[in-house]
Amino acid sequence: DKPKAIESKSGAADIVTQTDKKTEETIISFIQSHYPEHMILGEEGGVITSSSGGAAAGGGSEFLWCIDPLDGTTNFAHSFPSFGVSVGLLHQGVPVAGSVVEFTGGPYCWNTRSFAAGLGLGATCNGERCSVSATDSVQNALLVTGFGYDHDAAWEQNMRFFQHFTHVSRGVRRLGAASVDLCQVALGLTESYHEFYLKPWDVCAGILIVREAGGRVTTLDGRDYSVFDKSMLASNGRVHEEMMRHIEPRVADLQEEHAGLDLQSKWFIPQGYDVKKL
Repeated sequence: DKPKAIESKSGAADIVTQTDKKTEETIISFIQSHYPEHMILGEEGGVITSSSGGAAAGGGSEFLWCIDPLDGTTNFAHSFPSFGVSVGLLHQGVPVAGSVVEFTGGPYCWNTRSFAAGLGLGATCNGERCSVSATDSVQNALLVTGFGYDHDAAWEQNMRFFQHFTHVSRGVRRLGAASVDLCQVALGLTESYHEFYLKPWDVCAGILIVREAGGRVTTLDGRDYSVFDKSMLASNGRVHEEMMRHIEPRVADLQEEHAGLDLQSKWFIPQGYDVKKL
């Protein structure tokens, strides 16, 4: 069904629906009933330290749940079939469990794909093991990207990446739901996904699913990736180095040309969350 109420957040393209809010409330209630000492970071509700008044309330929790109750809200509002629900769990900043439910099909043929992964346990889609593709060249790859709401120098660079990779690959898609984009890499439908300025709730579950399906995730300047980083490249692993040869020099130039552009520091680490050195 189409949402009954749509509200704008930061602009016309950044919206929230009653479904976002109610879904997040339901997920939070479940987590708090089972793990009252854990911290929660939700896209709509922000940081919740603890429901018990225990250790997390005073800071120092090792566990953080990252919730995107409706990733791809604009798609959902238009009944466009690229959106999902994403729930991931970090232990000291490292993803250890995650699940994404992708809504597929569209009007008159809605269906779902349910992805899940545990650290060291592999990744599944609808209960069956899934793995990344065997494609080993960008020329033969289908790529995915995304564009955030802030139209700054990084956004402009990604527009140039879109044009560039359209010339050198089989194609570039922009579908508008990061968690779903990551799961499609894990399922072997696409070979890579890159974007600037993703948030922890966008990627926490998805990057674990990619890694457990045999893929690789780094920042766009080649560093080990954490959910608190500001750029990301996820791939099947086989095209990763070639993708980086296209991307890394341009990102280096971008940061040199725009001294105020900060792509190195972490963001959205909740106060009181116990993160090991990332």
